Amino acid sequence: MPSEHSSRQYELDLEAIRSKVLLMGGIVEKQFQDAIACFRTLNLQEADRIIAADLEVNKLEVDLDDHCSHLIVKRQPAANDLRTVMATIKTITDLERVGDEATKIARAARAMHQRGLTPIAHEEIVRVMAVTAGEMLHGALDAFARLDEKQATRLIVRDEMIDSEFRSVMRNVITFMMEDPRTISASLDTLWVAKAIERIGDHAKNIAEYVVYIVEGKDIRHTDYAVNKQSELS
Repeated sequence: MPSEHSSRQYELDLEAIRSKVLLMGGIVEKQFQDAIACFRTLNLQEADRIIAADLEVNKLEVDLDDHCSHLIVKRQPAANDLRTVMATIKTITDLERVGDEATKIARAARAMHQRGLTPIAHEEIVRVMAVTAGEMLHGALDAFARLDEKQATRLIVRDEMIDSEFRSVMRNVITFMMEDPRTISASLDTLWVAKAIERIGDHAKNIAEYVVYIVEGKDIRHTDYAVNKQSELS
């Protein structure tokens, strides 16, 4: 039976990890916002800065994974404590992948700038989708910070909105290419960016699902739990 002192130290260790996870979340949030702004302006210097910033995110992932591993070995958490650590590790992975997707957006902007492509009103095509994904990511991090299962459930349901918006972007891009073949290259870059945004929505959804796992002890991936729960709350 762990002593009160050991239990308290575990809580302090876990809280330190959670604080760093939220710091990492703030970094990738800004990385995503900056990448979308960069895609609107096709600013080469800004694209290079965003791509370079991904190294910091990667380093945080390695450091946090190491801290979590040490916490498991030292404290040997069980039951809900173990669920919390495991869900935190998965959250770290999803945040790192959000950073990867933001980097893809910056790379697309850099490629368009270097090829001298003419914009196809791409900032309007992806704007609404990027706003939705950004709100989902911010909400998922907030739900993780407060372990708010209700907010997490609402976010999971919103992922379908992102998927619908991606399909709309795809239709618009195809229309651009059909009407003017000269836009094909820029259109494909726009589609690449839209897919990255859609993936960021998926990662935000994953983080929300981990919150439910911590609070409820249920693995709700690939289930209709969120839809059913949302109906109950309505």
